[in-house]
Amino acid sequence: MIRDSVTFYNVLLGLHIIAVIAWMSGLLYLPRLFAYHTRAEAGSQMDETFKTMEVKLLRIIINPSMILVFILGGTLVWVDLQRLGPHFWLSPWALTKLAGILVLSGWHGFLAGARRAFAENRNTRSEHFWRMTNELPFLAAIVIVLSVTTKFGS
Repeated sequence: MIRDSVTFYNVLLGLHIIAVIAWMSGLLYLPRLFAYHTRAEAGSQMDETFKTMEVKLLRIIINPSMILVFILGGTLVWVDLQRLGPHFWLSPWALTKLAGILVLSGWHGFLAGARRAFAENRNTRSEHFWRMTNELPFLAAIVIVLSVTTKFGS
């Protein structure tokens, strides 16, 4: 029985990591598309191509992978609550991870709004802005991964 529960946990963890990779990939790629999209003239073929790419990236990859991240991550939390009790969520590493998740979720929402603005030809951000903010999810991922792998403050 114990081996089955360890296998179950490891499969959940593996699927969670795969979903995180997909979510992060989209969060890193969409601002790059926006940077290139700023160069396209409104109504041009290039503009329409970017609009199609952006909406598909958001709807087919970013949104579903985020949902999976939350479902699988929530299941892992539930399992950990059963094993470790609720106190582990008060540790510095867990609070840092939670803060990082909130940052990524907020960035996801910001990008979804920016995608709508591009679709409606009302983007106000520059190519430089999108290039400068392109790596923000990666910085959040560094903080999250290091907090989980070191479990500092435990």
